[in-house]
Amino acid sequence: MPIKIPNDLPATKTLHKENIFVITEKRALTQDIRPLKILLLNLMPTKIRTETQFSRLLGNTPLQVELEFLQTATHKATHTDEQHMISFYKTFDEIKNNKYDGMVITGAPVEQMEFEEVNYWQELCEIMEWSKTHVTSTFHICWAAQAGLYYHYGIKKHAMDKKLFGIFEHKVEYKKSILFRGFDDVFMAPHSRYTTVLREDIENVPELKIMASSKEAGVYVVMTNRGRQIFVTGHPEYDADTLKDEYFRDKNNGLDIDVPKNYFPNDNDTKKPIVSWRSHANLLYSNWLNYFVYQTTPYDIDNIH
Repeated sequence: MPIKIPNDLPATKTLHKENIFVITEKRALTQDIRPLKILLLNLMPTKIRTETQFSRLLGNTPLQVELEFLQTATHKATHTDEQHMISFYKTFDEIKNNKYDGMVITGAPVEQMEFEEVNYWQELCEIMEWSKTHVTSTFHICWAAQAGLYYHYGIKKHAMDKKLFGIFEHKVEYKKSILFRGFDDVFMAPHSRYTTVLREDIENVPELKIMASSKEAGVYVVMTNRGRQIFVTGHPEYDADTLKDEYFRDKNNGLDIDVPKNYFPNDNDTKKPIVSWRSHANLLYSNWLNYFVYQTTPYDIDNIH
């Protein structure tokens, strides 16, 4: 089944080229199906690229998904055309009375700041609190995972000696979890961050369970008992070239940045990157949508609580 996104969203053209089934708002009105309503709080500076990445993953399942975009009111986008934001994004005040089957909160390039120093922190806290009663399952990505663990459970983030950057090998720790149904014993996932959360801090919270981890990258996926909150410390949604673009951006700015691990063939940054995480990313989002959203959410969306 298709993903339903606004008619003129730039991602539509890209997804059509990739043979991902996209349905416009006009056509969706003719179908007698209640789509899953998914809210994407996009905190990334590259809004359009991030929209495409998540639309690609959320649209690659048998379920019809209606995707809405949310921005913070306390921080205005500076890397995306204002008209794009006006056309496709809403603020929290506009949607706070709605209910959603699922929600994704993206990462953000603010991890080296204290949470309380981020200018939209109070607004984000309000949204995360609201999600507990208005969303069936909320998926937190990278910095948002650290922010969610801190806000909901008091788990602090810790600075690392150097940036964790590249594609890393992971294993499923809790193999009975339906979130990882169909996964191989070992799978790859991208990371790009300067901070981390500690295993022992998470294990001290009875409501949380570590589902997957990496020897090099640490804790990867943490979940509450019923999957109402899922925290992913990496970036499974990344495109083939996302790490490459981040690497050359930092390198050209004179920053001390290592070549992303397990990414360029033989660590040669003149060669085309190897994509080794795409199947894991698709399966992770497919399982989330199927088992923790579709199978759990009430048919009457107003009954979410």
